[in-house]
Amino acid sequence: MRTGGRLIVEGLQAQGVDRVFCVPGESYLPVLDALHDSPIRTVLARHEGGAAMMAEADGKLTGRPGVALVTRGPGATNAASGVHVAKQDGTPMLLLVGQIGRRMRGREAFQEVDYRQTFGDLAKWVEQIDHADRIPEILSHAFHVAMSGRPGPVVLALPEDMLRESADAAPAPRVEVAEPAPTPQAMARFAELLRAARRPVLILGGSRWTSEAAEAARRLAEDWGLPTGCSFRRQHLFDARSPVYAGDVGLGINPALKARIAESDLVILLGARFSENPSQGFTLLGIPEAKQTLVHIHPGAEELGRIYAPDLAICATPGAFLDAALALPVAPAERGAAEAHAAYLAWSDPPPREAAPGCVELGATMRALEALLPDDAILTNGAGNYAIWLHRFHRSRGFGAQLAPVSGSMGYGLPAAIAAKLRHPAREVVCFAGDGCFQMTMQEFGAAAQAGAGVVVLVIDNAMYGTIRMHQERDFPGRVHATALANPDFAAMARAWGGFGETVTETEAFPDAFARARAFAAARALPALLHLRADPEAITPATTLSALRGARAQ
Repeated sequence: MRTGGRLIVEGLQAQGVDRVFCVPGESYLPVLDALHDSPIRTVLARHEGGAAMMAEADGKLTGRPGVALVTRGPGATNAASGVHVAKQDGTPMLLLVGQIGRRMRGREAFQEVDYRQTFGDLAKWVEQIDHADRIPEILSHAFHVAMSGRPGPVVLALPEDMLRESADAAPAPRVEVAEPAPTPQAMARFAELLRAARRPVLILGGSRWTSEAAEAARRLAEDWGLPTGCSFRRQHLFDARSPVYAGDVGLGINPALKARIAESDLVILLGARFSENPSQGFTLLGIPEAKQTLVHIHPGAEELGRIYAPDLAICATPGAFLDAALALPVAPAERGAAEAHAAYLAWSDPPPREAAPGCVELGATMRALEALLPDDAILTNGAGNYAIWLHRFHRSRGFGAQLAPVSGSMGYGLPAAIAAKLRHPAREVVCFAGDGCFQMTMQEFGAAAQAGAGVVVLVIDNAMYGTIRMHQERDFPGRVHATALANPDFAAMARAWGGFGETVTETEAFPDAFARARAFAAARALPALLHLRADPEAITPATTLSALRGARAQ
């Protein structure tokens, strides 16, 4: 006989879960008690949104559900931001929510929430476990749902009285989900289309990738000479040093790459949904019928034909498709890869130092990082204009080197960095955050210190919500409202938590400051922070606030 709390924890162990992220609550005390004697590590977050984002990032890194534990009511609603990231990013995740006692339901008891309604549009599946003997069954199904097809989040509510009752049950076996694969007929048709194409483009995206699949994608692209781009915030799927890499298909796309896709005679979407940002507002392909010949490969059958009507739809994981594609006889031809890569290199080279405003110039900072970071460094970010410099100028070097929210969630970078450092302690992890983005989850710096996560955080401080200010100046020039920020001394905050903190006010000082930060983080297993004072005028690599304001006024 086991209590419900122990069945939950033993069930997680059976699924290979080795850490959970939580903010404690009295509604799931039996689970916390069972974790006390478990080999599962409990990482204590400061806010449920941070815990959920850590779990989501862990799911990205492992391909299996990251697990967050939160309490009922406000604990669960705080976690909703991380669940939304998991939904839009296609990440397997499990959110376990302590719930009111079963006999209290329907009375609007203390912190009562109907989780099926609250998370119905955010999660792939929402369930409440009302009987302890059903925990193995429901937990097993939760892992199947979270990892199958297009992965996503599952929310399970755990009534506190159910967690205390006992049942004669045992954990379910480890879940391994089905891997859809292409048919021989589909691959024969794909080979015909590929041999005939002279202006093809391969675009990688989505989830259910492995390092082996990413390497297979590189081999396929180089064997066939396919110009290859990565969908929005999926640059880690392809080594930017490859001679066929064409760049990032996302916000601020290289105009040459945008034109290449628009004029292509064959677009191959591998794993990607090609939603609003990569499709440039759903304009690049045409809906439902694309202007280009379209091959769409995706592990979720429900995503095929959902927006675009492909000429060839293949339900397969990236790995299964690539295994079949690499078996095809290669037909060498000139397909524009060299030209596409040259255009990418020109686009991703930061402008001269003197061309940008401010004493701390982010293009030069990115150039310095390029020389300092090892190939396997993991870079994380949230949302904001500061990320433009990272995504445009950093040349990604391999699988798993990027954690960024397709959902565009602010505050993601620091929780994701913590999860990454705990998952890969030997790798360097650098978090990029704007001043507004950082303040969404900056309390998790304390979680990093407590957990021994030696991450390096770069806070780019321009004293405003930069993205919104950019739109404000463009659409309502000179009418600034609710976008200015009065910020603290971020470096002092880092030191208050026992970490490293230093303020950088000149570009030339950055390399030495970064060396001190990374040395501190590595030696002490504590987080380090550099507070970069950026000029508000430097709103993007291509323009300034004054230029935006002036263009609108004309």
